[in-house]
Amino acid sequence: MPVHAMTPDYKGEVLDRLENFHGNQVVYVGWDHHLMFCAAFAYPVPPEMPFTALLNEVMPDAFGMHGEFEKINWEKAEWLLDGQPFIPQLDVSLADQGIAHKSLLRFQTPELTGFKGAGV
Repeated sequence: MPVHAMTPDYKGEVLDRLENFHGNQVVYVGWDHHLMFCAAFAYPVPPEMPFTALLNEVMPDAFGMHGEFEKINWEKAEWLLDGQPFIPQLDVSLADQGIAHKSLLRFQTPELTGFKGAGV
C-alpha cells in the first residue's frame, strides 16, 4: 500500500518493514459488522504458518472476547484478502495463499449480527 507524504521532501525511516519482524510478517484480520472491534487486529505471524493455525491458535486470543465468536460456522464465513474474494485453504501456508506482509484479511459471518444486532 503506497503512502504519500504531505511534503515532497519528507524523509522518514519505515519501521514496519518485513526485515524488522524477525522472520514474521504482519497480517491484519478484521471481523466485518462486529462493532465491538473498531479496527482489524495486527498479528505478527510466520509466513509458513498454515491458515488453520491462524484461525484456531491466533485469532481466538482477541476475537474470543466477543460472545458470538464461539458460534461462528467457519464453513459459511466469507473472506476478503486485500479487498478481493478469498477462499482459505486450511492446511496451506499463509504465504502460499498470497497472504503477505501487511495483508488485510476480512471475514463476514452472515448468520451472526453482532451484539443485539448491532452489525445489521
